[in-house]
Amino acid sequence: MPPENVGRIAAQTAKQIIVQKIKEAEKDSIYHDYLSRINQMVIGKVQKANKDDTILIELDKIEAFMQKKDQIPGDRYKTGNPIKAVISDVKRGTRGPLVYLSRTSPEFLKRLFENEIPEIIDGIIEIISVAREPGSRTKIAVISKNEKVDPVGACVGVKGVRIQQIVNELKGEKIDVIRYNSDIKRFITNALAPSDVISITIKDSETGVNTEVVVPDHHLSLAIGKEGQNVRLAARLVGARIDILSETQKRERLEQVLDEKID
Repeated sequence: MPPENVGRIAAQTAKQIIVQKIKEAEKDSIYHDYLSRINQMVIGKVQKANKDDTILIELDKIEAFMQKKDQIPGDRYKTGNPIKAVISDVKRGTRGPLVYLSRTSPEFLKRLFENEIPEIIDGIIEIISVAREPGSRTKIAVISKNEKVDPVGACVGVKGVRIQQIVNELKGEKIDVIRYNSDIKRFITNALAPSDVISITIKDSETGVNTEVVVPDHHLSLAIGKEGQNVRLAARLVGARIDILSETQKRERLEQVLDEKID
């Protein structure tokens, strides 16, 4: 082979190696960029839906994915429409980074609140916890660091304007804004609203905090909620197991204990 051909082949090989290195560096840069933005809000453009119901979304540097489990029930995706979501995960792929988005995570709800409630960004109001069943109902606990600012009122807004913007984005998902309290009994009482609470008994155990909550007879179904949703979300929000009893059920249980002792 003529020397000039050898030199040309070597130069082409070297160029290919350099180009490949540059592409790998670009992929690595994009990967770390999105990795550092996990749980942050992004706005993309709907590209298409795959047969497995995964939605492809165009971001500024890459095409991201939103799986079925990360989609709010009732969401409708039209090609070209803008869409808000949070980055939930980033993985390395053979062709580049794989970026996954979510609209069902509690973090998405937090970012929506931050966008609509300036007091949260300013540090006046803090989100303590979120319990969510996407597309249906959410309970979010907030606290104010300024005694002059009502955290619930600030989040709801005048005539509900602020909270309605979030509800609209979530396609009608009901949102209960709960005032946080470091006293777990008061926190549970707030979390079970709109039901009244008569008494709360705390029972610590190896598996966590267990509580027994007694409510008026006529508020039993309200406290439990449809298919147990109200008490289920309240328990997750507070971080404790909550057993609901009506006044009558509590009295019958006490009478049974007394009868057993007499026998």
